[in-house]
Amino acid sequence: MADTASVMKLREQTGAGILECKSALDDVMGDFEKALEIIKKKGVAKAAKKEQRVTTEGRIGTYIHTHGKLGVMVELNCETDFVAKNEVFQQLLKDVCMQVAAAKPIAIRREDIPVHIIEEQKKIFMEEAKGKPTNIAEKIASGKMDSFYKERCLLEQPFIKDSARTIQDLLVASIAKIGENIKINRFVRFEVGEC
Repeated sequence: MADTASVMKLREQTGAGILECKSALDDVMGDFEKALEIIKKKGVAKAAKKEQRVTTEGRIGTYIHTHGKLGVMVELNCETDFVAKNEVFQQLLKDVCMQVAAAKPIAIRREDIPVHIIEEQKKIFMEEAKGKPTNIAEKIASGKMDSFYKERCLLEQPFIKDSARTIQDLLVASIAKIGENIKINRFVRFEVGEC
């Protein structure tokens, strides 16, 4: 039987409904981590179903920091203007703006990174593995590329407020809470003195 504190904690972390959280906890006899995994999988499934839905509404959020020396703009899209005014949507937009300011992503997802940057990174990582057998050097470079993507792609970055979650996890949880497709369409980050 799920206790109230665990149900509320699970609800807070996932955005799932109280009954869904209670059911997940009951199914795994109160094991919080297993219940969290069940809810996350359901959230990913819900988000995947909504992925193809058109997102023509939304908002642009801004964040200015450090005495006006750092600024961020993010376009977050959703399906309806009603959702764009929703508190969950607005909080997600603020969180994404702060993430871009703090973590300096260069793209939303891997496929958005320009090819010349990827090739340059691969070359650097292969050079670092120089002297090792080719197959080992390629594995080392591949592992370093995965780390590069996790550091530089917004959706793969650990969330600055909770490093156990990625921005993708945050987005999926928001989609599950709201019930509409949400997409981070684009962002720009300005810092005085940077080109």
